[in-house]
Amino acid sequence: MRKISKIEPKLPVIQARKKVAAYARVSRDTERLMHSVSAQVSYYSALIQKNPGWEYAGVYADMGISGTDTSKRGEFLRMLADCEEGKIDIILTKSISRFARNTVDLLETVRHLKDLGIEVRFEKEHIHSLSEDGELMLTLLASFAQEESRSISENVKWGVRKRFQSGEIGAANKHILGYRYDDGLRRYVIIPEEAEAVRWMFQMYIDGVPLRGIAGSMNSAGIRTTLGNDFQEASVRQLIFNEVYAGDIRRQKCYMADPITKTKVKNCGELPQYYMADCHEAIIDRETFALVQNLRQHRRRPTRTGAVSMFSGLLYCADCGSKLGYSATNNYKREQAYFFCSGYRKNTDLCSAHYIREKVVAQLVLEGLQRLLWYVQVYEERFAQEQMERFGLQEKRELTAKRRELDKAKQRVSEIDQLIQKSYEDMSKGLLSEERFATLSLSLEAEQKQLKMAIPAMEASLDATTDKAADLQRFIERARQVTRLTELTPEIVHEFIEKIVVSKPDKVNGKRHQRVDIHYNTIGLWTAPEPEEMEKLFQEHLADKRQKTA
Repeated sequence: MRKISKIEPKLPVIQARKKVAAYARVSRDTERLMHSVSAQVSYYSALIQKNPGWEYAGVYADMGISGTDTSKRGEFLRMLADCEEGKIDIILTKSISRFARNTVDLLETVRHLKDLGIEVRFEKEHIHSLSEDGELMLTLLASFAQEESRSISENVKWGVRKRFQSGEIGAANKHILGYRYDDGLRRYVIIPEEAEAVRWMFQMYIDGVPLRGIAGSMNSAGIRTTLGNDFQEASVRQLIFNEVYAGDIRRQKCYMADPITKTKVKNCGELPQYYMADCHEAIIDRETFALVQNLRQHRRRPTRTGAVSMFSGLLYCADCGSKLGYSATNNYKREQAYFFCSGYRKNTDLCSAHYIREKVVAQLVLEGLQRLLWYVQVYEERFAQEQMERFGLQEKRELTAKRRELDKAKQRVSEIDQLIQKSYEDMSKGLLSEERFATLSLSLEAEQKQLKMAIPAMEASLDATTDKAADLQRFIERARQVTRLTELTPEIVHEFIEKIVVSKPDKVNGKRHQRVDIHYNTIGLWTAPEPEEMEKLFQEHLADKRQKTA
């Protein structure tokens, strides 16, 4: 009997097509690199679609974005989200550095994709993440990519600093209140209507309005920041102390501490800064800008009652050197407001109160300024000659002291190099332990670093000492402009007064006497001629006027 077997029909097994996507990235948004991305998109689109076993899942491309931080790459994050949703099985990319330059980010991402069963193929390195040796190779090569990124970052920084040194002007911020950056002219250009707002802001600060009050006034007037936001105390502070309004630019105020994390920190002396003067037309003249910076140094917070004195921050104790605090309460009239030694307030054994009323200070300053301004305006040549003679003696002493200090610092820097070299030789000969050498060299290098940071400031101070004649001329020119001074204003006070030194009061024949020394900007302590000589000078001045009008 014949054996009959049944043959079941076999359907051809159709393998599921892999959903394949590609990722491309360039770090700079330039025409040449945009063309590179376009070429990569076209290449991967064609490569995926011509493979019968692959299903096209798209090409994700980030343009003008660094590879050191995955959190800022929109297309990269969108691709990962699609992976989570099961839309991708394989990711193609040109190289490890295109995918990520940060070793930690790269490995975390690849491991997460591996858990999802998704493979990443790096064409240049011929690595498939799901292969046995894939992760080992990735770890090694990613470390190289990260170090390459650090190297590139340092090269870029070097180029930027060279441009700073050569005075080449550029601007990351294309729009500051009052200015727009003109790429053709390569400088800031004034926006007239915004410039008026800037001038108003500076004037309010000079008039004693606090930063919060300035912000409120700007908002009430309908003026907004360049981003369209309301002004806050911090935004006003940032603008009002910005040298750009005086026509200058300061470079490298901040720097990138780590090229991988992109952490930006304030430059507090770790790196040199570059100050470029007269880069563009100023909105605020230099005298006004300098006045505002001076006010900034001396301005103090209001008392609890909201009272602010125009003299706050200017009064110093003659004995302990502390600043004199200001007190004004609702329990008495403003005429009774007074200053007192802050050192005494902290420790009554350290000093005495040095109590002095605000109205007494105001009267002394007004009378002193009136005498000084009259003397400058009437006897300008005599005043200039007296000051130059005094400057000559002082300047000689200052220059000698500053040169000695600078030379000493430079000599010590050189000595430290020699000490480190000698210590190394002693360690090589066995005369010094490695631990002792390490401790000693670290200490010496720290000292040397501090000296190297201090030397530029010493040199700048030395240069500034020789500019006294120009400062004196500016002082005289400003004094000429103030005629008939009958009332003090914060602007006048901070423009002419450097500090006021108050001595403790004494009693002579039962009466209270207190010495107050007024130090003026540029000229320092000025002593008016004796009353008899002042009267003689005044009569000579009147006689001269009568003779000219006769």
